[in-house]
Amino acid sequence: MSKLLFVLLILVGLINFLPVFGVLSTVRLESAYGIELNSSELIILMRHRALLFGIVGSFIIYSAFKPVYRTVAMVFAGLSMVGFVVLSYLVGDFNESINKIILADFVGISLLAAAVVIQIFMLVEDD
Repeated sequence: MSKLLFVLLILVGLINFLPVFGVLSTVRLESAYGIELNSSELIILMRHRALLFGIVGSFIIYSAFKPVYRTVAMVFAGLSMVGFVVLSYLVGDFNESINKIILADFVGISLLAAAVVIQIFMLVEDD
């Protein structure tokens, strides 16, 4: 059970970590989101967003190795992915690139849900 939880957390962490590469390149950000970044302010905001995803993803991956942080990491991952999906649908009228990110988040949410169930099962089993 713990090995499966470990793998699930690594996968969820990687899904959250991948956008970090946008820190390096405006072109990568534009390609990933299907948008044109036409101002310095927007480039700064989007690169910062990529950096934050790197931090969240790294923390989730770290929690796979340090079980004491798993619950907090899973909460962060859930809030991030569910938050993006909810915001996307609240705003609506998004492009195909955003739709792909939503689908990736649904995969991540599904993996995270399985990890949460395993984590709960393991905690109950220990008591």
